[in-house]
Amino acid sequence: MQTPSLTELPPRDGLWIEIATQTQQLRAWEGDTCRYQCDVSTGRAGVGNQENSGKTPLGWHYIRAAIGREAPENAVFKGRRWTGEVFTPELGKAFPERDWILTRILWLCGLEPGVNRAGQVDSQRRYIYLHGTPPDQPMGQPASHGCVRLRNVDLLWLFEHALPGTPVWLHDGR
Repeated sequence: MQTPSLTELPPRDGLWIEIATQTQQLRAWEGDTCRYQCDVSTGRAGVGNQENSGKTPLGWHYIRAAIGREAPENAVFKGRRWTGEVFTPELGKAFPERDWILTRILWLCGLEPGVNRAGQVDSQRRYIYLHGTPPDQPMGQPASHGCVRLRNVDLLWLFEHALPGTPVWLHDGR
């Protein structure tokens, strides 16, 4: 896995991911060509990089790890490990307050010291992921606890194309 350099972003070649929190959209770019686009759900508390804020961090990141390749669709994760459970509406009703992390995890690591890397703003230590969510959860509006939620079909596409090392730019449109 090659860690991207801030001086080379966005890359001219290869896939990179843009997540616009203002529009709740994810775009997968290859150079200047959009290869994939979908709605997402970012932090209900808004954007911000501070630890324990519940906010979605901004700035350049990269995919540090891809977790769950062998797990079934709707696999339930806790602590980045499959619990053995597979989400169903009945399981959702039994645990209505649970923050469901489903199907796959793409774990982000910040690239900008003092912005999203190290200290109280470290995205990796905040466990900021791109992950699946139950089908009844809203897309296109902020609702997460800071991570980026996706529909399974979108997450599975990303999991196959956005390998560890892929740059990810989170921004608020300003």
